[in-house]
Amino acid sequence: MRSVRLRVLVLCVVLLAAGIGGWQLLPSAGARDDPITVGTTDEVTSLDPAGAYDAGSWALYSNVFQSLLTFEPGSPVPVPDAAAGCEFTGMNLQTYRCELRDDLRFASGRKITAEDVKYSFDRMLGIGADVGPRALFTALRRVDADGSTVTFHLGARDATFPQKLATGAGAIVDRTQYPKGALREGHGVDGSGPYVLAAYEPGVRALLEPNPRYKGAVRKTGGPVEVRYFEDSDGLAAAWADRQLDVIHRQLPPKTLSGMDANADGVHMTEAGSAEIRNLVFNVRAGSPMADKAVRRAVAALIDRPAIVTRAYHSTVEPLYSLIPQGFAGHNTAFHDVDPDPSAQRAGRLLRDAGVETPVRFTYAHRAGPTYAAEAAELRRQLEAAGLFEVRVVEVEWKAFQKGYASGAYDAYGLGWVPDFPDPDSFTQPLVGRANTLHNGYASPRVDRLIASTQQYGDRGRAMKDFESIQREVAADVPLVPLWQKKDYVVSTDDVAGSPYLSDGTGIWRLWRLSWI
Repeated sequence: MRSVRLRVLVLCVVLLAAGIGGWQLLPSAGARDDPITVGTTDEVTSLDPAGAYDAGSWALYSNVFQSLLTFEPGSPVPVPDAAAGCEFTGMNLQTYRCELRDDLRFASGRKITAEDVKYSFDRMLGIGADVGPRALFTALRRVDADGSTVTFHLGARDATFPQKLATGAGAIVDRTQYPKGALREGHGVDGSGPYVLAAYEPGVRALLEPNPRYKGAVRKTGGPVEVRYFEDSDGLAAAWADRQLDVIHRQLPPKTLSGMDANADGVHMTEAGSAEIRNLVFNVRAGSPMADKAVRRAVAALIDRPAIVTRAYHSTVEPLYSLIPQGFAGHNTAFHDVDPDPSAQRAGRLLRDAGVETPVRFTYAHRAGPTYAAEAAELRRQLEAAGLFEVRVVEVEWKAFQKGYASGAYDAYGLGWVPDFPDPDSFTQPLVGRANTLHNGYASPRVDRLIASTQQYGDRGRAMKDFESIQREVAADVPLVPLWQKKDYVVSTDDVAGSPYLSDGTGIWRLWRLSWI
């Protein structure tokens, strides 16, 4: 992670050289105690962990709920949070046991037990919400609770299971407050994370206050934080310009971001390599024109990623030619190997050889917002230029968009993805495995076998060949087309400390790292 402003560090050095105690930079009795305001365009689908599998919801969950395990910044190895310790028992990687801490309480004061952990998983799997996280636990067969011990029984080897426990899908809820067979209604949250949800207006704001009962991996909770939600990036940019926000993360308009002066007074900007990607996803169900692989391959042959990067995103993203992004082991360029350059001639030949009548008409949907609209316009221009396709673009509000693609309402759609945990498996099993979270109807027995093979190795290096094979299979089947990989930016005023640690591109929001200087 590279921070382009080093003002605080330089100030510390100057003060130390002058013999002034560094303690003067720390909050004192008269320090500000008003909430730090954080702006974002991410949206919370549900306050119930059983009902959401998206970046906006999980960012909030990582602050108000607690999982057995969590991730330290920049580390791929999970560490205990609600658990005192966890480990696989035996050598087959199919039984995972955790011992619960004995000092845990929900924010309400009720003691957390192993039964609450079991209930949380049983409930999440049982509800099976369309846009919930059940797809992450395809191998989980049973959860047992005995005293302070929780045991997970898997139907197949899965070396990545500890990482999955550390995500928002592993959030522990109070079994006395969350109904067993349905999502909880209303705006209440009963968790045990570093913060409590003091106030909430859907799509507007979430006020978080430190949880005095929290016990876990976070050594020091921060002060109050108010998250403000914006419908689109233009609204977020306007609020920043009006000085209504102290921190912004996901998503300023690309043009604003690319033109931002990182050396301007009062601005602290952090840029990090990110694992966020965006795919053009095809509905391969019968009845959609995208059920024909030749049609999907023809679309892939026409995609000009560099043009999307420059025209729609002002070079704030990078072209992506694989399912697994750069920075992750197993990354290759499988889609570039198939289609080195955009080619209308190759696309036309694919359609003619398959006997497909042109132009092929289909519906492309995207989440509402000016940036996604610009991307959709560029995609439509590219696909229609040679007369091979006619694209009807549909712009849909986020929650309706989720329901739409889950039900097969669109032939193709644009969808971003932030990994659940720092392992290549987070880009394979959830995206192209059977019953995947993209809900596009794709299933490949060979891909499923390769995914199962990658999950059996505790030594992740041994899985690399299988990950490369998965990507070649996906490039041949084309259930999706990778478009770009995003850089991650956090922008703050220079009176806020900790913004470089807010996000490391894995979906966890460490709001507790923010403080006033």
